[in-house]
Amino acid sequence: MSERFSDKVIYQIYPKSFCDSNGDGIGDIKGITSKLDYLKDLGVDYLWLTPFFVSPQRDNGYDIADYRNIEPMFGTMEDLEELINESDARGLGLMLDMVFNHTSTEHEWFKRALAGDTTYQDYYIFKDGEPDTPPTNWKSKFGGSAWEYVPTLKKWYLHLFDVTQADLNWENPMVRSELKSVIKFWKQKGIKGFRFDVVNLISKPDKFEDDHEGDGRRFYTDGRHVHEFLKELVADTGIDEMITVGEMSSTTLEHCIRYSSPKEKELSMCFSFHHLKVDYGHGDKWELAQPDYMKLKQIFTKWQEGMLLGGGWNALFWCNHDQPRIVSRLGDDRRYWKESATMLATCIHLMRGTPYIYQGEELGMTNANYDDISQYRDVESLNYYKILTREGKSEREALDILAARSRDNSRTPMQWNDDIVHGAGFTEGTPWIPIPGHKPEANVEAELQDSDSVLQYYRKLVSFRKQYPVIAEGDIQFLYGGISEVLVYVRTNGNDKMVVICNLIGKAVSLPCKLDESKSELMLHNMGFPVNRRDGILELKPFEAIVYRLV
Repeated sequence: MSERFSDKVIYQIYPKSFCDSNGDGIGDIKGITSKLDYLKDLGVDYLWLTPFFVSPQRDNGYDIADYRNIEPMFGTMEDLEELINESDARGLGLMLDMVFNHTSTEHEWFKRALAGDTTYQDYYIFKDGEPDTPPTNWKSKFGGSAWEYVPTLKKWYLHLFDVTQADLNWENPMVRSELKSVIKFWKQKGIKGFRFDVVNLISKPDKFEDDHEGDGRRFYTDGRHVHEFLKELVADTGIDEMITVGEMSSTTLEHCIRYSSPKEKELSMCFSFHHLKVDYGHGDKWELAQPDYMKLKQIFTKWQEGMLLGGGWNALFWCNHDQPRIVSRLGDDRRYWKESATMLATCIHLMRGTPYIYQGEELGMTNANYDDISQYRDVESLNYYKILTREGKSEREALDILAARSRDNSRTPMQWNDDIVHGAGFTEGTPWIPIPGHKPEANVEAELQDSDSVLQYYRKLVSFRKQYPVIAEGDIQFLYGGISEVLVYVRTNGNDKMVVICNLIGKAVSLPCKLDESKSELMLHNMGFPVNRRDGILELKPFEAIVYRLV
């Protein structure tokens, strides 16, 4: 990863839920433009916008029907050009979300394929077959078969996600050429970076066969030509000097080193999700389990130290549009809301890599805690509600699982003020998805006025990355590997050293600590009272985070 991005911080915007400028209950591009000063003051460098392209919205925009035009509910091309210009004026770069593994079945390419055009059928993955016999037993990541039969063609098409998201055939050079032209189009508009959705799934096998060990992912994850395809995409579009990040599904450390190593000329950095599966029962997202903190520590150690040794670069994150809110998931959003929100921020922001803040995370926004299926909008959640109840779960049990796991937890409207009855400052109309009532105090207006707020703490973390080269450029080493409740790591840059200590749990923990007080400076503390350290023992309060600089 080029050093020019090591001190940058990226803010993710889910346009539909960020700010509504016209009162229709749906966030839009003009709404984003209206909040640029807030984002500039937060200190971030890039704004990653999830898809706002023309789409039937079956998967909230990740089912793209036209890569070059704006979905009318979000605004116009003129609105986007204004956003680009106003962002540039504030030193903020825009990153667009490129969904290149699949298109919507409403895309013109797929429509032509369905009409019998063999050229466009080869843009996708169609297989001949009988109506009752899918080509393989692979499962869709949204539930059910990964194949859909088209009676008029007597063919099946592959959809690793929703049935309306048909996988593209990257083996076809014409497909790759089309996608390169999309990148060039947006570059010319002034876009400064790109995020590539599930990009490590683009290379499918030459032979399609049943998976008798799993759901099929081992045959297409980090596929045979994926590195070759990425190198070609980057070289032919000239984006090697731009900031790029790949979302990597079920990937490996070894592949991510290759994806993000500067010498490979593929991507700037990678999203990997292993650390967000430590509360999955038996590896299943829809089976709730207590977080395994030892496993979390081991994953951080493996990926942080491994990427350092291999020359790769991490994207650092807890939250995004597909993940539950981290303060509700690994923190305590009731008794220790502020403490756990700031501890979790400390933990991730001071590691080696590029931090991502998901809208509302900097406020400590929580899960939705919806209590009725009618409140949900997410296609995956609605699918799995049916699956869970079919499998024998009661409606209450299924709702409890959705309350912890649904992607809608992250998609509730940004809370600009505490008036949640009247739109929380997000809209003057009726929001497209209900605003939770759990934590109205997690809002911009209140937290800007509170010097001890979660927001002010995030602003401090963002500024520290630019202020202290040890954070942006230093090596990393993890300590106390045998103590599951506490995460401790040291950042080192020449003679400059920083120690980060985080109590991961909602109980007090004693930690043997031999820091020389005369040579250590308290750099950051998420609690407003003295650190309790005596006789070589650090008494950590629930969710306490302490950062020392060794001088």
